[in-house]
Amino acid sequence: MAEFKVQKTYKEINEKIKKGKVVVVNAEEMIDIVEEKGAVKAAQEIDVVTTGTFGAMCSSGAILNVGHATPKMKISRAKLNGVPAYCGLAAVDLYIGASELPDEDPRNTVYPGEFKYGGAHVIQDLLSGKPVLMEAWAYGTDCYPRKYLKKELNLHELRNAILFNPRNAYQNYNCAVNSTRRTIYTYMGALKPLFGNATYSTSGQISPLLNDPYFKTIGVGTRIFLGGGQGYVAFYGTQHVFDVPRSPNGTPTEGAGTLCVIGDMKKMDPNWIAAASIQGYGVSMYVGIGVPIPILNEDMARFTAVKDADIVTQIIDYGGDYPKGIDRSLGTVTYKELKDGLITVQGKEVSVTPMASYPKALEISNILKEEIQKGRFYLGEPQATFSQL
Repeated sequence: MAEFKVQKTYKEINEKIKKGKVVVVNAEEMIDIVEEKGAVKAAQEIDVVTTGTFGAMCSSGAILNVGHATPKMKISRAKLNGVPAYCGLAAVDLYIGASELPDEDPRNTVYPGEFKYGGAHVIQDLLSGKPVLMEAWAYGTDCYPRKYLKKELNLHELRNAILFNPRNAYQNYNCAVNSTRRTIYTYMGALKPLFGNATYSTSGQISPLLNDPYFKTIGVGTRIFLGGGQGYVAFYGTQHVFDVPRSPNGTPTEGAGTLCVIGDMKKMDPNWIAAASIQGYGVSMYVGIGVPIPILNEDMARFTAVKDADIVTQIIDYGGDYPKGIDRSLGTVTYKELKDGLITVQGKEVSVTPMASYPKALEISNILKEEIQKGRFYLGEPQATFSQL
């Protein structure tokens, strides 16, 4: 076990939060602090570093308990504003997936290739206080005799509304390009032919999982900023990979870890949950997530001082036989280069645009910073780290 010059506990940091003596900075600010003072001194002075990300996270959705009607009904099929919801949970529990689309052609006839409405829009409407029309069908039983129900749902009237996202906050992701002679439409946006543009979708140096690359402090039970409210890490996310190539600073050089997160929709803010129609692909949902990183020792100070210039990702040709991994990489690029807006791919200068919002991610980190400073947000110590699962 490593011997550190600085050793703190969650309990000690939470006690500082309670007393109003906690020292919190965001991940952008931590870079300069560690550069100026070194990791040991920074770890002595700083208690928490806040992070943030705001991007499209397709693997998201909501569990809704719509309440019992009279007579009672065991719902076997349902639509919310025309979007199918999964009903195989219990009598009146539904799961609406963010990327779910209506059975009929969901494309916008005015703007071909654009998708007008999906599960993410249902979730956004509920959060915004708008009524959502539910139609539900059942086969009928002695204890649940009703076979059809049509009613409006409002968030404040639902017994439960739980945001439950199986895969969020990807730890690094591809830079996407297209080598073919036609424009292709992907979840990474429209990619122009012959390397006409590039896109990426991570907030880099302030992204949560890049500031704790080995998941030393993030695990089951970690309290997070989720959609404007407080949520939790429920488990590692689907497609989570731990054993990947890494840079000397510990950050993975390709897609790696993910988070499964959960939180109460009734305590969320529609400013931080936004439906998105992605041309030629479908519907996704932008989710705001912020994770506080406790500076338990100098290692954590070092990790949270990671810079865009030191974070590398792969350039992947989405015009080829995608998906494939690093074996199809056209090279690597740093997040500094991506954020500068111009990279070189096979000798050609290519303009770059982000799919995620760095300003919104930074805003999340600052909101979380203020909440901790004001004693409204305490650290949740993980009940198990992902390496223990």
